[in-house]
Amino acid sequence: MPLKSSPCVVIAGSGDVGGRLAALRAGLGDQVIAVRRRDVEPGTGIRALRADLATGDGLDRLPRRPDSVVFCAAPDQRNEAAYRALYLDGLRRLLDACDARRVLFVSSTAVYGEDAGEWVDEATPARPPAFNGRVLLEAEHALAPHAGGVVLRLSGIYGPGREAMLRRARAGEANRPHWSNRIHVEDAAMALSFLLDLDVPQRLYLGNDDCPAREDEIVAWVRAKEGLPALPPATGTETGRRISNARLRAAGWSPRFPDFSAGYTPLLTGAGV
Repeated sequence: MPLKSSPCVVIAGSGDVGGRLAALRAGLGDQVIAVRRRDVEPGTGIRALRADLATGDGLDRLPRRPDSVVFCAAPDQRNEAAYRALYLDGLRRLLDACDARRVLFVSSTAVYGEDAGEWVDEATPARPPAFNGRVLLEAEHALAPHAGGVVLRLSGIYGPGREAMLRRARAGEANRPHWSNRIHVEDAAMALSFLLDLDVPQRLYLGNDDCPAREDEIVAWVRAKEGLPALPPATGTETGRRISNARLRAAGWSPRFPDFSAGYTPLLTGAGV
């Protein structure tokens, strides 16, 4: 009996999240093809392929029938034209190039419009208030006819090199009663890897840590940790939303960094991840 070959996974957009996912899957023995716009030295066991989702250049070199495809690319510019070229047109090109059993699409909780502290889950209607959420929602709809399509809507990704909230806290900014949500970059990659292995996934998941937190709470914690003066109590109307990860957790995933203090402490001490 011939030996079964290891699964082939195409990761379209192998930056911070995608690069970590590629390393995870290579470590599990998968054949990993990491697609990027620029030439980057791949990690051990990873095959690099230079291609541009926004133009289609190089996509003809992808395998026609990989086992799985993960779309986790990010645009070079933050405008509607760049978002459409990548997320909508790029996804369609990728689906035309690869006939995969499972396709994971990384979307965003920016598709939601709630802004008064409400809890949001997969049953909450998506009503994006800005172009980025609208384009991502269109891309999700483009994936919907694919029998193996799965969407993971991530909240704010943080981790080494993604420390904007820490900088704002140190500067005394963001001291407002605004609910914020986050997922550590390592947990985002682990969630994608988990969904690749899930036998019968649902079509939509929200990726977030266990504990949404108000920005004034995070600011107070950071400043206390670093010996900075406390700021006056936050005032004003409570805004933002709270993202529930209950569906992803019920499927068997759990974050390594369940709340902001677990994730930010290594960054404050310089340990990183």
